[in-house]
Amino acid sequence: MMPFETAPYTNNMTPEQRDWFYAEYSRARRDEAIGVIFALFLGAFGAHHFYLRRTALGILYFAFFWTGITALISFVECFFMPGRVRDYNAEQAARIANHILGTSLSTNYCAACGVSKSLTAIFCPHCGAPGTTPAPIHPQTSL
Repeated sequence: MMPFETAPYTNNMTPEQRDWFYAEYSRARRDEAIGVIFALFLGAFGAHHFYLRRTALGILYFAFFWTGITALISFVECFFMPGRVRDYNAEQAARIANHILGTSLSTNYCAACGVSKSLTAIFCPHCGAPGTTPAPIHPQTSL
């Protein structure tokens, strides 16, 4: 991953933190081409799922490889692997940046009630209010 691809994760980092981020990220990231090759040639055994640390699916594929169904499914999945690898890499970058900065990059807080919710939530699961606000540095706890 090039520095411009990790800009959202490294904007608020010092040069030392940025170097640490890139060192950790280079170990954690996966390559799209390798994912496609695993899905195409070893997908019947679930290798592409093990590659992305989806162990349960990898075991399921391995258990049923003898049926041939997993080979057909993995052939179709090889076309989706680049997107899955990009999602995996983005999750790893967010996790590493979260560890380095000590902030939560995957949680937003409801403006109405202050309860944490996921980034993909359109409405607050607690009060039903729409919209999101960025995660505060020190969230307040209600009694």
